[in-house]
Amino acid sequence: MKRFFVPLVMLGVFLTVGCEKAFMYKGEADAVKTFDYLWQRVDEQYSMFDVKGVDWQRVYDTLRPLVHEGMGEDSLFAVCATALNCLNDGHVNLYSPHDASRSDSVHRRFYAQSGIDVDVVVLNYLGVGYHSTGGLAHTPLCDGRVIYAFYGSFSNTVSVSGLRHIIKSYPDAKGMIIDMRGNGGGNLSNIDRLLSVMPSNGQVLYTSQIKNGRAHDAFSPAVPTYAPVNSGEAFQLPVLVLVDRGCFSATSTFAIATQAYDNIRLMGDTTGGGLGLPTMGTLPNGWLYRFSITRTLALDGKNYENGVPPDILLPFDRRKSQTEGRDNIIDSACAIILSLDNS
Repeated sequence: MKRFFVPLVMLGVFLTVGCEKAFMYKGEADAVKTFDYLWQRVDEQYSMFDVKGVDWQRVYDTLRPLVHEGMGEDSLFAVCATALNCLNDGHVNLYSPHDASRSDSVHRRFYAQSGIDVDVVVLNYLGVGYHSTGGLAHTPLCDGRVIYAFYGSFSNTVSVSGLRHIIKSYPDAKGMIIDMRGNGGGNLSNIDRLLSVMPSNGQVLYTSQIKNGRAHDAFSPAVPTYAPVNSGEAFQLPVLVLVDRGCFSATSTFAIATQAYDNIRLMGDTTGGGLGLPTMGTLPNGWLYRFSITRTLALDGKNYENGVPPDILLPFDRRKSQTEGRDNIIDSACAIILSLDNS
């Protein structure tokens, strides 16, 4: 019996301590040593150079002349953060006792290209009488013929029994909408739980590799992740998963996993990506860094690190949301599910 899993070797890349508690700050380390150490660690261990299209040597040649002994900590942080920002990766960060860097492009994509108005969803779709079960907010739409479930974060623990309760609560449903727009990721284990009620024959969901050599293309053999075995009745009806550019990390991983299911389709916009698992380390001056050291390949063999495209592309109509209080993506998903009803 094969189970969905994150290989133990993958789990070893995480550090779970809070950043504010992890610093053993050594401000006396010189700036040149700190910058060179950071650049080399990324050069040897970062897993996404191919899909990011970054000339890392050029980054060094451009920024290294700006680093000199005796420079202020704020100036050094700015140079190091600029180097990391060139990777355009939401799993790449630099932490000092006084600041933290993040990817400009991912940050702007998350907010500027959002495909949801949460207020409209809460007011006009979930409504005041919505239910909360197993990590999801849910309610019936279209006279009970469509289950609408909103999942705002993979940090919210999903309950398999809760999912089965949701399904049983709507016996007239012809399909389900799982709205993950704006879901920035969280615990990968919740992917297993969400898929545990779907049809399964132990199929492969995706494969993962760890960066294991200095060369940019040096990776371990691919390790498959399998679909969870369904221990009860499978939900065979159509499922539309709503995604947008705010879907990152675990949400993008869930998105590529849906390729293995005939009854699940993605709808909306391309996700925000973020399919690598990050590790953390300490620079000579005590600052912490974080970047991805694994890559994940979908069933079609592609690396969707920069975003998983939807099966059904539908831009969010913000004007309609603001003027009419309607979400065109939810409304279209309902129409699709009802059009597939052959009963």
